[in-house]
Amino acid sequence: MIITSLDNKKVKDVVKLQSKKYRDLTNTFIVETEHLVEEANKCGIIKDLFLVEDEFVDNDDNYFVSEEVMKKMSSMESPSRVLAVCEKSNSKEIIGDKILLLDGIQDPGNLGTIIRSSVAFGITTIILSPDTVDLYNPKVIRATEGMLFHINIITMDLEEAIKIIKSRGIKVYGTNVVNGVEVTSISDRDKYSLIVGNEGNGVKQNIQELSDVNLYIPMKDNVESLNVGVACSILLYELGK
Repeated sequence: MIITSLDNKKVKDVVKLQSKKYRDLTNTFIVETEHLVEEANKCGIIKDLFLVEDEFVDNDDNYFVSEEVMKKMSSMESPSRVLAVCEKSNSKEIIGDKILLLDGIQDPGNLGTIIRSSVAFGITTIILSPDTVDLYNPKVIRATEGMLFHINIITMDLEEAIKIIKSRGIKVYGTNVVNGVEVTSISDRDKYSLIVGNEGNGVKQNIQELSDVNLYIPMKDNVESLNVGVACSILLYELGK
C-alpha cells in the first residue's frame, strides 16, 4: 500500500515532528537522507521508515509514500527519498573522562560541527545546557553527518554537571580570550572537561568561575575571534594530542 493522502494520520504525525514541542512530547525525531538513516539504523533507533514508492526495499514493515507526501513530511528544500522516525536517546549519565560542556550554543550548524569534531577527537560525553539549540533540530542532525548517533550526548544544568565532573578528579577548562592561558601550554590532557560558550556572549560568568583554568587560542592581533565551531574544533584537536 502506498500512502498518497496528505491527511493520513501517519503523515500528519511526522509533520508535527518539525516542532520541538512535539519531538519532546513523543520522544522521537526525524532523520532524512540515505546516509543518516543508515547510521540511525546501525544504532537500532528507527521506529518508522518511509520511502518514496519506487524505492526497492525488502522489509514489509516500511511505509511507502508518494513524492508529494514525502515533500510534505520533509524539512528539506529537495527532499530525500527516505525518511525515518527515530527514538531519542535516554542517556542521562556522564560517561568517560573527556567531556565537552556547551553553554548556550544557538546555531544548529555550529552544534553539528562541534559534535562531529567531538567524535573525531575522542570526546566521550557532550553536555548541553538547557538553553542550547535542540539536539534534534533537523539542521543540527544534518550538520552532524550522523555522528550524533556515535557519542553520548545529554542535557543538564552545567553547574550540576561540573560538580559531578570535579568529584571525579577531572580538570575543568574554560574558554576566555582575555584571562586565559594558551591551549598549547596545557600538559594535563589524559582526562579533562572543556566548556565552550554562546556565539555572541561566550561562557556565562557563573559557569566561567567554576573552571580550574581558562584557555585561549593564540591568533594574529587583527583577528578578534573565531567561529565557535572552528574554535572548539581547534581546542579539541590540541587537547587530544
